[in-house]
Order: sequence, then C-alpha cells, then structure tokens
Amino acid sequence: MRDNLHAWDVCTAIHAFYENPRTAAVYNLGGGRANGVSVLEAIARYEDIMGRTLVVEYVDQNRAGDHICYISDLRRLRADYPQWTVTRSLDTILLELAGHRRDAPR
Repeated sequence: MRDNLHAWDVCTAIHAFYENPRTAAVYNLGGGRANGVSVLEAIARYEDIMGRTLVVEYVDQNRAGDHICYISDLRRLRADYPQWTVTRSLDTILLELAGHRRDAPR
C-alpha cells in the first residue's frame, strides 16, 4: 500500500515552500489516505481503464527494508501551507497515464 501524488501536486507543494520557506522544516509528501492503493489494486484499476490485461509477474516476497504499508502524514505540510492541497485523485492519475499511452483507447 502506497499513497500516490501527481507531479503537479508535487510541484505546487515545492512552489508553496519556495514562496514561504520554513527554516529546517521537513515534510512528508504524498497523496494521503484518499490516494492510497496497493500495487495489485493499482494494476487491476489500470487494467479496467485500459480494457485489457497487463503482463505482470508477482513475487511473493517482501523487498528488504520495504514498508508493507505507507501513507504520508500531511498534517505538518498542511499546517504550514494551508493553501496547498492534493488536486488529482488516484483515478485521475491513472486515467492520465492511460491517455498518454500511444496504444491507449481514445
């Protein structure tokens, strides 16, 4: 499980910091719980969007040092930059990815 964040939202977070930097501040940056999905769930959603099965290989072994579940805690970022928000949902991100494939249905 990971939370996903569109590049636009990453850029707007960085821009907010650039406009009003905080000394020694450290933030978690991600899509939050609303944009959280497992890799297997993401594959299934993307296959639904594309209308076909993806070629994947599942390895039933955790990567060394990997988190099983990670959702970014955005409270500090939102407290310092209340005007910043996640603007792209997970479905929007996946639809955009599908739309940029040359062989994607249009």
